[in-house]
Amino acid sequence: MDSVFKALADPSRRLLLDALRREDGQTLSQLEAGLAMSRFGVAKHLKALEAAGLVTRVRRGRLIHHYLNAVPLAEALERWIEPFRVAPAVGAILDLKARLETDMYPAPDFVLRTYIRCSQNALWDALTDAGTYDKWNFLGQSAARNGGLVIYRTPDGTETLHARDVEVTPKTRLVTTFEPKWEEGAKTSQVIYDIEIEGEFCKLTVTHTGLQHHHSEGTADGWTRSLAGLKTWLETGEAANFGGDHLWEAEASAPWSPTTST
Repeated sequence: MDSVFKALADPSRRLLLDALRREDGQTLSQLEAGLAMSRFGVAKHLKALEAAGLVTRVRRGRLIHHYLNAVPLAEALERWIEPFRVAPAVGAILDLKARLETDMYPAPDFVLRTYIRCSQNALWDALTDAGTYDKWNFLGQSAARNGGLVIYRTPDGTETLHARDVEVTPKTRLVTTFEPKWEEGAKTSQVIYDIEIEGEFCKLTVTHTGLQHHHSEGTADGWTRSLAGLKTWLETGEAANFGGDHLWEAEASAPWSPTTST
């Protein structure tokens, strides 16, 4: 937490975060062009922000894209603000403009990273055992696995999402489809879960690519809430559906929409 506030104390670093808030996924050259700062200065401050966990780097082909990471901000605020009030605040910060760079590979639409004090086995089981999803999914949805297909359902049994395994590297990487069922003809996108061990922590990076709608329309908020729930459940053993009851009440009289889903 100290590293987060130390990083935010520098006005130049806040300018960089503001730049990523306006347009996420920028390269070093793009950030340099938009700020009155030398290339060396931009690189130096990006390194400090990455060390604090506030910026995540993703390489696609020859380019490195930089993303604002909301998780450390949520964890810092969580100390003083009730969990169900944290996610809307993070959602406002994550109202970013998605952009695909012209290169061999498309840039991700959304990237989140968090550190969880748990074993690699525990994290892998939480990500692959559909029977545990209701412990940390922000809406508390149930899920059932049929081979390589996971189906999510609301409390009334309505199917909301299909996720098919595309690549499975046990305890290290899971790649799945993201097939919304709340919208007819919705585009299928891709989610990547990468796990790395760092001492007694697991570093989890979630990358979402190919979204049909801008991530500020619900995806960013849903992922932030769900990863906060996953971290809480694995570290405390207590189920954590951040915002679930609140959102179900808000949506009780309205049809299902992508603004209430991961």
